[in-house]
Amino acid sequence: MGEEIQYSRFNQNDYRQFEQRLADETDLLRQWFEQQAFARQPLVAGYELEAWLINAQCQPCPDNDRFLDRADNALLSAELARFNVELNVEPEAINASLLQHFEQQLSQLWSHCQQSANAIDCRLLGAGILPTLKDEDLSLKNISSLQRYKALNEQVLRHQRGATIKLNINGAEHLQVEHKDVMLEAAATSLQIHLQVPQALAVRYYNASIIVSSIMVAVGANSPFLFNKQLWEETRIPVFEQSVPTGGLGGAASGPVHRVSFGSDYARESLFECFLENQQHFPVLLPVSFDRPLEQLRHLRLHNGTIWRWNRPLIGFEEDGTPHLRIEHRVIASAPSTLDNIANIAFYYGLVEFYASQQQPPENLLTFADAKDNFYRAAQLGLKHRLRWTDNERHTLQQLVLDRLLLEAEAGLYKLGIDESQSKKYLGIIEARVKSAQTGSAWQQAFAHKHRCDMTLLTRT
Repeated sequence: MGEEIQYSRFNQNDYRQFEQRLADETDLLRQWFEQQAFARQPLVAGYELEAWLINAQCQPCPDNDRFLDRADNALLSAELARFNVELNVEPEAINASLLQHFEQQLSQLWSHCQQSANAIDCRLLGAGILPTLKDEDLSLKNISSLQRYKALNEQVLRHQRGATIKLNINGAEHLQVEHKDVMLEAAATSLQIHLQVPQALAVRYYNASIIVSSIMVAVGANSPFLFNKQLWEETRIPVFEQSVPTGGLGGAASGPVHRVSFGSDYARESLFECFLENQQHFPVLLPVSFDRPLEQLRHLRLHNGTIWRWNRPLIGFEEDGTPHLRIEHRVIASAPSTLDNIANIAFYYGLVEFYASQQQPPENLLTFADAKDNFYRAAQLGLKHRLRWTDNERHTLQQLVLDRLLLEAEAGLYKLGIDESQSKKYLGIIEARVKSAQTGSAWQQAFAHKHRCDMTLLTRT
């Protein structure tokens, strides 16, 4: 979905052509997995960070075209709404100074973005959901100018067959909203962490990412409010899932699968299982035809980009054309500061390395059903959730992090070769946050309760 397209209207022939190309590319990908044709170099790290443009009144500032022109930086791009943008970093092989490099790069890029935003009377803000966001802000007048977003809206509505898109979220309060477009999706912004892995270890890292998702969504929670209602600790999760309701085809082992979901299972033999599920169980959403060699997998990659698993496998390519495998961990909200974002990245890399390298695969100790239940309950309840872990015992999430997971993340970062002082610095931020129970979400709720739910003051602070 990161690639621009030329048109947004399609006919049945477009769908037939795309489906054939998708089938051909899926068969080729199957061969690559069988031949172990993927790049074998050490782990490579990267991330994307979505952010809000807001004005002096702390309301959404729908001006990302002018912002991007002013910033003039290839690492920046537009998101679905005109008041959202995405910041990227160049991928980097994991090394001792990785986290320090990430902090320096994000700090410099964020500063540049703030200067560019200030020049058009806006500023940049990191939050899973903007507290001042109103329902009327999420209208097609605020959809970004890129053709792919117009096409996405039209095709989702086509699959809806005239039905409205409905949010129905039960939390501390109850929210029900209906829309005739996909703009509800723009309410949610996230930190998306990437990890390029060798094929031989891809299943282990993918499953480890699934297992630690409950921990990451709770520790990184930063979106308790939507439309002035207090909902989940990480309300972004149900918002995104319900804002793209176009489901998959029937016939999956566990019933119809959804386009935004926790997935249907762990990977068992290889990550090819996810791409085969994409082809077999998800109708084509954007049937754009590319006159490119089969080996570029353009149709397969576009189709994968319209299926938003919270842990999503990706296919990329090295400069010499060798394919590689990446895992995109999508569960964490955008954090309020550079340090918080890098701390979240450090915690994820440490945990996923620890669990991916255990002699006894943790996916053999924790069922997928339990991992899934952990995730949604942690998104709703945060650090207070009592979850079942790989020891088959139940723990409060907060205590599990303090008693066990911080040490495991530290061991994981050590195994990755991360500088010890950097590891302690960023994991120390996580420890302080969890010990005080002051996630971004908890802080927002406490502030709102103290100041009579003044969302403008909350956002300004």
